[in-house]
Amino acid sequence: MGEQLIVVDGVHKRFGRKRVLTGVQLGVEQGKVVALLGANGAGKSTLMRVISGLAKPDRGDVVLGGVSLRKAGHELRRYIGLVTHAPLLYDNLNALDNLQFFARLYDIQSPDKRIEAVLQAVDLWPRRRDPVRTFSRGMIQRLAIARAILHDPPVLLLDEPDTGLDPASAEKLAELIRAFGAANRAILLTTHNLERARTWADSVAFLEDGKITFNESSASLSDADLRRLVLEPGMMA
Repeated sequence: MGEQLIVVDGVHKRFGRKRVLTGVQLGVEQGKVVALLGANGAGKSTLMRVISGLAKPDRGDVVLGGVSLRKAGHELRRYIGLVTHAPLLYDNLNALDNLQFFARLYDIQSPDKRIEAVLQAVDLWPRRRDPVRTFSRGMIQRLAIARAILHDPPVLLLDEPDTGLDPASAEKLAELIRAFGAANRAILLTTHNLERARTWADSVAFLEDGKITFNESSASLSDADLRRLVLEPGMMA
């Protein structure tokens, strides 16, 4: 087993009287991709926000690379690349200018070579001078991933990165995820697409009633297994 770069240890989170996370336990090893499934409102996005440091757990802890998020606070965000429903890009700027802006935020010294490398990785270098507002949905997602990996973080969090993508764009995204996982990052992604969860990830975890109720290697699962897991939660625990 490799080093666990993401460790979620007994995390609880509530909003008012609503309990969203109740003692979540989850780990992601270096070089592995884990797909997190769950019904709408199961708390997947909340868990991603807690892991990224955007929301504080009421109880429990998140440990990234052996360092507690509670103790490290904002400093540990450099350890994370985050892609959410919002791409966090500036529509009126081109791809180069967007990444130059984020390079300054991350205090990346002499960022030109790094920016070229990540734009080449996501196949956007030829469109580097085009305004983001002219990009397709798939291109915007790829640029958001370039932003997320610009500072070379070992942990990558992808919250429904395939939403709204056509099949060709989704396959390109799958290639990127596999490449980044092979580069010894720990990747946690959420998706509603069962086939992509099984084929993109090394393992699949299921969030139900605020807890991880299932966590198995994707190689041992069929599409029918995943459909049964979603339609009849608890049956495969």
